[in-house]
Amino acid sequence: MKSNISPFHIAIPVDNLEKCRLFYRDVLNCEEGRSSDHWVDFNFFGHQLVIHHKAKSNEETTTNAVDGKAVPVPHYGVVLPWGSFHAFAKDLKQKGIHFIIDPYIRFEGLAGEQATMFFKDPAGNALEFKSFKDMNQLFVK
Repeated sequence: MKSNISPFHIAIPVDNLEKCRLFYRDVLNCEEGRSSDHWVDFNFFGHQLVIHHKAKSNEETTTNAVDGKAVPVPHYGVVLPWGSFHAFAKDLKQKGIHFIIDPYIRFEGLAGEQATMFFKDPAGNALEFKSFKDMNQLFVK
């Protein structure tokens, strides 16, 4: 079943507002919107992302095994068009991003073929960006 996808809103905690502001704006190239002394919102690939200042936590990251890789939980991100994903991955590599999981292709040649990559923002929030070779297979079983 196809649906119209509406923009979502997500708010995440960051322990260094200015460092994360620069990351989302200058590394991920997200347009900055409104802000205050305690939060900043961004156009996160057509969605609203708000970073909120919160004191650093000592909570450990949990992972789940997927394709023999340790996928961080929780994580968030977006699905990009195929060409945009690969151009974005190349840009991130040139900017020296340390990947938790390097960009790679899952289910190559099969239903649901997708590219994916994971990395963290300066506050330790895990991000996943992915792309489907055929966007009509986003929810294929």
